[in-house]
Amino acid sequence: MADPFVMIAARSCLHEIITESHARCHYYLRHQRPILFSTLTLPTLPKHVAKCEYAAHGPVLRKAEELARQLLQQQAGPADRLTGVDGDQLPFDKIVPCNVGNPQAVGQQPMQFHRQVMACLMEPSLVERVGLFPDDVLERVSRYLSRLKDGATGAYSSPQGHLVFREDVASYLSARDQKDTEVDDVFLTDGVSAGVRMALQLILRGSEDGVLLPIPQYPLYSAMTVLLGGQPVGYFLDEQAGWNISVEELQRAAAEFRKRGGVLRAIVVINPGNPTGQVLSQGSMEAVIHFAKKESLVILADEVYQDNIHTENKGFMSFRRLAHEMGTAIEVFSFHSVSKGAVGEGGLRGGFVHCSNLRRDVRDQLRKIASISLCSNVIGQALVASAVTPPPLDGASRALFDQHMAEIKGRFQRKAKLVWQRLNAMDGISCQPLEGAIYAFPRVTIKGYIMKKAISFATPADEIYCTELLERTGVVTVPGSGFGQKPGTFHFRITILPDEDVLGGVLDSIERFHGEHAAGWFR
Repeated sequence: MADPFVMIAARSCLHEIITESHARCHYYLRHQRPILFSTLTLPTLPKHVAKCEYAAHGPVLRKAEELARQLLQQQAGPADRLTGVDGDQLPFDKIVPCNVGNPQAVGQQPMQFHRQVMACLMEPSLVERVGLFPDDVLERVSRYLSRLKDGATGAYSSPQGHLVFREDVASYLSARDQKDTEVDDVFLTDGVSAGVRMALQLILRGSEDGVLLPIPQYPLYSAMTVLLGGQPVGYFLDEQAGWNISVEELQRAAAEFRKRGGVLRAIVVINPGNPTGQVLSQGSMEAVIHFAKKESLVILADEVYQDNIHTENKGFMSFRRLAHEMGTAIEVFSFHSVSKGAVGEGGLRGGFVHCSNLRRDVRDQLRKIASISLCSNVIGQALVASAVTPPPLDGASRALFDQHMAEIKGRFQRKAKLVWQRLNAMDGISCQPLEGAIYAFPRVTIKGYIMKKAISFATPADEIYCTELLERTGVVTVPGSGFGQKPGTFHFRITILPDEDVLGGVLDSIERFHGEHAAGWFR
């Protein structure tokens, strides 16, 4: 069975070589002079830089950005209009970004309480304006500012983050996991991505080291593993079983990697799933913990969607808590973020990594890694602390906060059901239930015109499919090949974030496009 990560890397290298050749030819023709010597060329870059891929910002998104610029000129007036596909005007009037989990980009409103706290932290003079903000906001701001050195949010914090913010995160984790949490085990980071990088820097020693990654998987993990010189080792999730994890599949992936001389160091588990939207059962989680303990692997638990559960049949359970209840001292890195859930503050870059059962001398090395970046951004740190600490029950902000939270969760549940039902009603598309997170990852039958085009261009068929979908409808999705998938299958990822009326239109466009894709379009 072909390794999907190798296939992705090979396509990437070929694409980059062709792109560089075209760029150089264009430069020469435009400037009518030879190209001077360059120290940095694609062949001279580090191999791990050229090999790493990040699908969520791949060629489909770049095409979407190009079409967005065309739309702006098209809408500026007849004299300034550019042409779109096939020399005609673009056949849509807006780009709908359904490719990434970016809540506020598609209309989700921020939580007012947290924004008011951030506003006062950025401009403390607002605290003095009587009646401007509720007392519970002012009390939180006062507590935060009194614990910062000189009350300065623009100053560096300690490498792990300000103690007052880490104390709030530690209290949250103690309550969530029913286990005391040491504040020095908490590292505040610029979103989860920075925490993942730190953890992998600690784990990966050289090119022989591998990390077990789910397929499909959020491509941060494969990209970062490659970038740091390690090897991604894919284990396939079982689509027909609701994207479940099979111990037999874990054993197969581990055994094949070791036959090649590799050394496994860690296993990544994303729960709720991205891009697959499943919520793991406790039995599956226990099996992963037993496997990791037997194989002496660190668990990297991506739990950023823990507040996005859409089914009443399952709830969120952290890997840290379950490992504790099972009586095992396995090392677990737990990641969480303010970018998702009801908070949806991706642009403020707040997240944390909690290190469970890490030796103190090893934790000191992680702190050293964190110190190289001085610290994460302080407003992001404050937002993390505030986000895991709701307003007090008797506070003036609590009623509106609870109402806002309930509305957002209610919309997520309705949209998850809508997307699942509509996709499964389309001939040639099937989708597993959306139990959590903010994505669907439907399997799609691709044939006819698009399949022939894919073969002709030596490009994954789902990449052609998503590109054509974009050019015909303005809907931005991500091809499944960018996340990894079983050979011979095709998928795409779509977020459920747009407003319900917009999402209905998106699904109408997908249904119409899919019904036409096999025959193609007259050109």
